[in-house]
Amino acid sequence: MAHDDSSGKDLAATSSGLGTVAGTAVEHAEADGGLAVITTDTFDNPGLPPTRHRSTDIDPKKAKHAQRVVYTLFYLSIAGSIFALAAYMAFPINDDLTSVRLNTVFLGLGITLALFGIGLGAVHWAKALMSDEEGEDIRHPVRSAAATRTAAVQIFDEANKESGFGRRTLIRNSLIGALVAFPLPAVILFRGLAPEYSNPAALLETTMWSAGTRLTLDPSGLPVKAADVTIGSAFHIIPEGLNDQPDRLEQKAKAAVLLMRINPADLNVSPGRETWNYDGIVAYSKICTHVGCPVALFEQQTHHLLCPCHQSTFDVNNECQVIFGPAKRPLPQLPITVDSEGYLVAQSDFTEPVGPSFWERS
Repeated sequence: MAHDDSSGKDLAATSSGLGTVAGTAVEHAEADGGLAVITTDTFDNPGLPPTRHRSTDIDPKKAKHAQRVVYTLFYLSIAGSIFALAAYMAFPINDDLTSVRLNTVFLGLGITLALFGIGLGAVHWAKALMSDEEGEDIRHPVRSAAATRTAAVQIFDEANKESGFGRRTLIRNSLIGALVAFPLPAVILFRGLAPEYSNPAALLETTMWSAGTRLTLDPSGLPVKAADVTIGSAFHIIPEGLNDQPDRLEQKAKAAVLLMRINPADLNVSPGRETWNYDGIVAYSKICTHVGCPVALFEQQTHHLLCPCHQSTFDVNNECQVIFGPAKRPLPQLPITVDSEGYLVAQSDFTEPVGPSFWERS
């Protein structure tokens, strides 16, 4: 194995306080943690690269054209905001799904145009018209002195001159107009979040269910016979005639039901509800009592209903009492029986409001 006998000499040389590293003079100084190497050579400031002038810096016509492009984009942003306002009023949302699509599409187009107009205009202004020369910022301690405040004012003045904000009035005014017009669509959208009725809970106290209303399959509307419901099965149910209603979506959001058949021996029925089920067939509201998500998962082995949104779990054996999750009350039960033809029908409407509990506290 090769051995370097000069290692001891090198160590002695470095420990003497002076040495050379790759042709660079270095000085060794004692420090608390050992030896510190301090370089004594420096390099010259290379300076800033030469400025590469843009076409708008050289040709006044191109600068004028760029200015027209910028304020045109800002004016387009204003037009987009106005279009969004008009679309919100011209295409109101009603029970027809087409109205929802039209409102969403045209309102989205208007807001998109408003955003892109401001964004593209600002970017083009910065790239084509604002000063493109690189500068050197000499950092110094910040003091709350008169000289510092004067320097700050000079900086803002230079920035104003470089950007042309004070000189290019059309760009400035169109930008201000676009920024003023842009929040207007948000104002009307927030208005749509306000309650349409003073007492929303009253709307959930009644549904389409009434005495004698047949239970039908969702979405076909075919009536269900008790003989067709086997133990362990589950069906998504809507009231008969719902598909013919002009406000069927609103009605379905309140009246949707889950129908299941359990071994009657497994049901724990409280006093007064003995006749609410038919030979183990029970019906419960499909609308979760937490925030109104559809409770659509039925576990055959445990007889649990699961809400997929926030994992609220309801025990069908015990009148859909909450056994897990954020829901605060059981799912409302729909009293059912059979008619003379063997079809399942409702005995009455729900005896309590369906859906989220927070409506009752509003």
